[in-house]
Amino acid sequence: MSIDQRTSQAPIPSSLPLRTAWLVLVVVVLADLMDLIDSSIANLAGPSIRSDLGGGQVTVQWVLSAYTAAFALGLVTSGRLGDLLGRRRLFLLGMTGFTLASLACGLAPDVVFLIVARTLQGLFGSVMIPQGLALVKVVFPPQHLRKALAPVGPLMGLTMVAGPILAGWLLHLDLYGSQWRPIFLINVPFGVAALLLGRRVLPRHGGEDRTARLDLTGVALLTAASALLIVPLIQGRELGWPAWTYVMMAAAVALLALFVVSQRHSSHPVITPSLFRKRSFVVGLVIVAGFYASLSGFVLVINLLLQQGMHWTPLRTGLTLIPWALGTAVAVLLAGAVLAEKLGRATLHLGLSLAVAGLLADWWTVAHWSADLTVWKLTPALLLTGFGSGLVFVPLVDFIIGDATPEEVGTGAGLLNAVQQFAGAIGVAALGTVFLARVGHPSVHSYFAAAELVFAITAGLNLLTLLLVGLLPRHAQQAHG
Repeated sequence: MSIDQRTSQAPIPSSLPLRTAWLVLVVVVLADLMDLIDSSIANLAGPSIRSDLGGGQVTVQWVLSAYTAAFALGLVTSGRLGDLLGRRRLFLLGMTGFTLASLACGLAPDVVFLIVARTLQGLFGSVMIPQGLALVKVVFPPQHLRKALAPVGPLMGLTMVAGPILAGWLLHLDLYGSQWRPIFLINVPFGVAALLLGRRVLPRHGGEDRTARLDLTGVALLTAASALLIVPLIQGRELGWPAWTYVMMAAAVALLALFVVSQRHSSHPVITPSLFRKRSFVVGLVIVAGFYASLSGFVLVINLLLQQGMHWTPLRTGLTLIPWALGTAVAVLLAGAVLAEKLGRATLHLGLSLAVAGLLADWWTVAHWSADLTVWKLTPALLLTGFGSGLVFVPLVDFIIGDATPEEVGTGAGLLNAVQQFAGAIGVAALGTVFLARVGHPSVHSYFAAAELVFAITAGLNLLTLLLVGLLPRHAQQAHG
């Protein structure tokens, strides 16, 4: 669940009945589930979308990255806009736009239309999601807030891994010959239900900070830098890496430097500068970036290998991923209930170590069974990979923002969400580029060779993040506020 950018203000005491507060939580969780499903479900549908609408191999990367990159870019400013314009208003606006964009995705006549619709989906999602926790904090009395939020983390983890399985089932059904389209259209009834319920139960005031201002210079610099980085990463390989791709990436670095300078002199910075003086926050963001880039690249590549390399159906591919999803789900529940609090930093050490072992097992399996790969041969490696990754999700947030002050915790959590999303987009773009470049002229052998390379790289990324965990405190501190 995303966290609003300004939680330093004391929430306005709620006058809503407790029953209505629980309905507000239902609306907010529905929004989060729609976002999480949409950020993962398109992985499995990529080959089906390409075969139906055409386009090059880079099409799949754009369909995935357009959503996550737009979502990440919007998160930077949406919390501030909630302070200025009202959280209820922005939540309903975001939900309306997200639902309509989902409908547009499902009805897309061509690839360009679909990518534009996915971009709008991500932007409206970024408007909607950060308002959620602020509204929940307003409507629940303090003594009930922890109880209300307790199941949210595990539910988010379960939903993220269930996305590919749901996609495989919908693609297999091929309702009325609609092929991949139901994976987006399924959002429409849920969005309409959330809108109708939200208009009835969401509070008129969500603890807004009317003194907040939007640093337009900082927003413009960060947005431009991010766009200049991701466009060449996605498009460069297909175009043969022309000179302008390197110019764009160099310009992205320069604009990021200007952004850092501007934040030091801004009276209303987009990101609270003092956060970057906290070692646990900076190191934690690097860990998040490596972990989520690796995770998104792994999910993309395993889907491409099984569907395009092995010519398995989407349903068979989705069912093959059940061990990975099951391992993740069990680990998320275990970490949330016991391990994160009891073992502290050791939970991250254990999770990332198992994730590295699982990815190396994936590499070994693909390398040694390329001629006769089956679901059962993949199962142990996928189960281990999922379990290791699942142990990381729950404790990581607490370590990153655990020692943040009340003035820092909101913007820190917002930046954490943005880094998660943008790292996912970069992972798809960069590792997808490596994979497709290694495939070259498509053949079963080239797909397996490309998957081996990416699995080795993702194992290396997780190993680097594992080494950085030692710089975090032994136990997560209780976040202030």
